[in-house]
Amino acid sequence: MKTIDELLADGVSGKRVFVRADLNVPLADGTITDDGRIRAVVPTIKALADAGAEVVVASHLGRPKGAPDPAFSLLPVAERLAELLGTPVAFAEDTVGPAAHAAVDGLEPGQVAVVENLRFNAGETSKDDTERGEFADQLAALADVYVGDGFGAVHRKHASVYDLPARLPHYAGYLIAREVGVLKKLTDDVKRPYVVVLGGAKVSDKLAVIDQLLGKADRLLIGGGMAYTFLKAQGHEVGISLLQEDQIPAVKEYMERAEKNGVELVLPIDVLVSPEFPDLKTKAPSEHTVVDADKIPADQEGLDIGPKTRELYASKLADAETVFWNGPMGVFEHPDYAEGTKAVAQALVDSDGFSVVGGGDSAAAVRTLGFDENAFGHISTGGGASLEYLEGKTLPGLAALED
Repeated sequence: MKTIDELLADGVSGKRVFVRADLNVPLADGTITDDGRIRAVVPTIKALADAGAEVVVASHLGRPKGAPDPAFSLLPVAERLAELLGTPVAFAEDTVGPAAHAAVDGLEPGQVAVVENLRFNAGETSKDDTERGEFADQLAALADVYVGDGFGAVHRKHASVYDLPARLPHYAGYLIAREVGVLKKLTDDVKRPYVVVLGGAKVSDKLAVIDQLLGKADRLLIGGGMAYTFLKAQGHEVGISLLQEDQIPAVKEYMERAEKNGVELVLPIDVLVSPEFPDLKTKAPSEHTVVDADKIPADQEGLDIGPKTRELYASKLADAETVFWNGPMGVFEHPDYAEGTKAVAQALVDSDGFSVVGGGDSAAAVRTLGFDENAFGHISTGGGASLEYLEGKTLPGLAALED
């Protein structure tokens, strides 16, 4: 695929460049709680603006139902982008309507505009090729060139990700180029030992990537809510912990394959349990105890890996040359259950290997828990996209950028 450097070499002064970013940031009462995805696309936007392009930035935010919804407006994102760029950013209150055209028509070389949430238009996410194509045609009318830099959305067959690049000269932005380069280090000529840490709530979300990793990784460390399905598959009581009963047969099969393939599959040996889920808003102290992983009381819920497991996982990461981590070890949003996730993050910081934090909650946890992002090899902006890449799937947004 062609990159933004090739576009800049050809010259963009006076051209309208449509940048499909991933600005899907978390909001609380209209306030951005983690601006990592905005900061990640700034180098691409700034390079284009500095070269004299008229930059049109577009993204989705949340899951509005194909119609405007003030709760999902990109206005706070546009305001934060202006702060990060140190220059005014125009904001259009629609995506392809009069406001968008007025904002774009008003741009001078080196200026930036953000159009409203792409998903306010049903055509963006439509499964109908014609409807999606019609929306892509409207988006194409806003620009001369397309730059794809929304890695967190490249696994979606959406109009702005998949259909629009076919209608304009297209290039990969700095973020996508970096993300793909990093993921290739996890799939091609991997330095070993290669350790993968998987957490998060549902084991069903990770089955496909586990299937692929059983032929590639040296060790798999399992935590988070998904760990209790593994423990149940071993015949242990998991109380009222998060459990996907229907996934137990698949988990048993993967455990057998791991042993057959010589892949070390490591599960928690102790966990923090509580009779009820903690209050994440007030973060009030939560009643909890530490128990062995095979002795979870029937009326208790596992909410984090325990201290012995933290030490075990740190030891399993100490000699790693390559690490991929996706998913927290527990309910890290509450201080009583953040230590497991913190321990994994610290182990990656302490390791001499190349570490990749696979987006989503893991990336949010790193920032929430106060770690220096530069202490990790790479923090991805796309959890789902990273996983699907590692699963070996063709990602529509990347395929669309290929020539």
